[in-house]
Amino acid sequence: MPRLFVAIPMPGEAAPPIGRLARGLPDARWTPLGDLHLTLRFLGEVDHDTFCEIGEALAGITLPPFDLALKGIGQFPPRGPLRHLWVGVEPSDGLERLKRRVDRAAASAGVPPESRKWLPHVTVARFRYPPPEARLGDWLRNRSLFRAEPFPVSAFCLYSSRLHPDGAEHTLEASYDFVTGFMERV
Repeated sequence: MPRLFVAIPMPGEAAPPIGRLARGLPDARWTPLGDLHLTLRFLGEVDHDTFCEIGEALAGITLPPFDLALKGIGQFPPRGPLRHLWVGVEPSDGLERLKRRVDRAAASAGVPPESRKWLPHVTVARFRYPPPEARLGDWLRNRSLFRAEPFPVSAFCLYSSRLHPDGAEHTLEASYDFVTGFMERV
């Protein structure tokens, strides 16, 4: 059964500012720039019929394009040993509307609602062993004002994911242009 998620891939213009963050924490596994994305919804493992239903439901999403701006740095979990570093997203009505429609599409395909509150972010690094607190604190302080130029969003993607010991491998399953309603299966 495929393990699926819906996300907005980061366009080429968003990658360089994020890439400049990838220094100063030697134990970090930095996300390859081509894999950067903002997860709208983790769907989990689904059977073939649910996979097809999700694909059709997502194809019905239409809305106007919107701009997205990356801003700020954070960590998961917020307290305790560090596992992930992320770049935040400025609040956006367009992003919230898209998230609600993706959630409705998932529900219509029988996918249960998420149990955690959604925090829009782009994961930029993962850690097996957290860095020393002083080093992490300095790194976060020095980058706390991170901000990237807004970029236009008019599409989202459905990905499958396979877990490996050194990280996840994402495969593009379909791309959805929510302005034109065009869907392309890969």
